[in-house]
Amino acid sequence: MAKQEELRPLRVGAAHAQGPAAVITRRAAERLRDGSAWVYRSEVEQVLPAVGAAGIEPGAVVTVLDGRGIGVGSALFSSASQITLRMVSELPGLDRAGYLEEIAGRVAAALDLREELAPANAENNACRLIFSEADRLPGIVADRYNDLVILQMLTQATAQADVREVVTQALRDRLSLSTIVERPDARIRVVEELGESPEEPLYAADAEAKLRTVFTINGLQFAYDATSGQKTGAFLDQRLNYHAAAQRARGKALDICTYQGGFALHLAQRCERVTGVDASRAALEVADANLELNAGSLSAKVDWMEADAFDLLREYEAAGRRYDTIVLDPPAFAKSKRALEGAMRGYKEMNLRALKMIEPGGTLVTCSCSQHVSLAEFQAMLSGAAADAKRRVQVLEVRGAAPDHPAIATLAETSYLKCLVCRVE
Repeated sequence: MAKQEELRPLRVGAAHAQGPAAVITRRAAERLRDGSAWVYRSEVEQVLPAVGAAGIEPGAVVTVLDGRGIGVGSALFSSASQITLRMVSELPGLDRAGYLEEIAGRVAAALDLREELAPANAENNACRLIFSEADRLPGIVADRYNDLVILQMLTQATAQADVREVVTQALRDRLSLSTIVERPDARIRVVEELGESPEEPLYAADAEAKLRTVFTINGLQFAYDATSGQKTGAFLDQRLNYHAAAQRARGKALDICTYQGGFALHLAQRCERVTGVDASRAALEVADANLELNAGSLSAKVDWMEADAFDLLREYEAAGRRYDTIVLDPPAFAKSKRALEGAMRGYKEMNLRALKMIEPGGTLVTCSCSQHVSLAEFQAMLSGAAADAKRRVQVLEVRGAAPDHPAIATLAETSYLKCLVCRVE
């Protein structure tokens, strides 16, 4: 993208001349008209400063123009991210006030959808309320854990006081909550060059904010602390995959990268013995607390092991360990497209060793949350691992994220979670 001082003047319609704008390549404009939501830095040919301003402010709402000066829509501008423009409207000329009005309406629509897809009840009272682009709210994520809501503001445009205020009020208008807390994503904060997020809760029903609770998914209870854990604190996207894994589980089970015990505790409803493995001692301490919460409803003996997943799988496979059920749910190996080749090697090694350890007729549940790994690539990896292990693998279910994490057909990155439930002969 050209530097601000090097920009050439561009003739545009009067409707677009009074506000900040970005001119994009023809290919990017065609992609947006086909329903895409992102424009990358290499696809921005010019930025046009607002009248009387030195330049586009980081996080501004800008009109997106094709090379002919024709408006394609309005977007959130980032001066730092490789995703320079995130579309928020098909209409050009949207200003900040109009954007804030759109946010309130879209939060309400997102909550309407969650009431349909994941209504709170005794069995499940945790779900994703807002899922960024999937709810036409790029840069905003909200997860509910019982009476707590955790917000993430992930762009220069959304990590601002006016957006926080609108989203917080929209959530309060619809939900009975004790606390709303914003939690930063450390990696995104660096990428987007964001400042510090508020230390105090955005909302607290009582003078002393409630930051801990117990939430329920699939009838199991999980402890939640808004001040700890990864992402927003738990992985709600696996909710239905936990249940599916439990339906196929039996015998002796191994849960690799168990985190806070999500898969392990579900397996423990059906299995005789379950071992949950994770490299994080802090995560395993939460998993143990979750085990205590559910002690009366689990039939298996459950134990936890702090270990590196690859080291442990190599050791166990060499020692001839055997399991009836193995779950692989590692963190995202491919943080970028450049990391894809190494990620696929990691997935293959993990799956190859697991396949060698599964008893005939046993179950493998293998997952990837890397958005840069497609379902086809993940399935091809499993095929290669099965061939190398000389095991016949039947894929019984191809699964993704729970429906409160909807995917957008024109934005492949929203179909980030892959979960294959397999029978190994």
